[in-house]
Amino acid sequence: MGTRGREIVDVDIEQLIKKLNKALADEWLAYYQYWMGAKVAKGPMRTEVTEELVEHAQEELKHADMIAERIIQLGGTPLLTPEEWYKETNCGYDAPADPKVAALLEQNIKGEQCAIDVYKELMEFVKGKDIVTYHMVLQILGDEIEHEEDLEALAEDLSMIGK
Repeated sequence: MGTRGREIVDVDIEQLIKKLNKALADEWLAYYQYWMGAKVAKGPMRTEVTEELVEHAQEELKHADMIAERIIQLGGTPLLTPEEWYKETNCGYDAPADPKVAALLEQNIKGEQCAIDVYKELMEFVKGKDIVTYHMVLQILGDEIEHEEDLEALAEDLSMIGK
């Protein structure tokens, strides 16, 4: 980021980079959780659920890219290894050990709810202090809210089967 761009950021940049790296870890782990869940999914509505999981995986990867770019703009270094992701994650990784679509939906809803909390806190941290990061976080937060809604709708549809 340019000199003037850094001057208008009114937060502790090192603390911001740390928070962004934690979010980056979450996005990479969410990407892999969605991607792998789509591979192993079994049960009713498998096709609909796997399509949604694949779409969400792609969006989580896009978020990771946005965050890594912002970290670099701020003069930081994005987390470089998967080991760092596990160390720094806010939301963790919930392996899709139970391939039933209902279980996959439940674990990914939980992950989205954690992401919503993380981005709400990050948005509040930079609001009025770093407009570029604020707009990026606002966009990601909107996506995470949409993901939660999508997954909850699928879970509701799944629960109606046979009723």
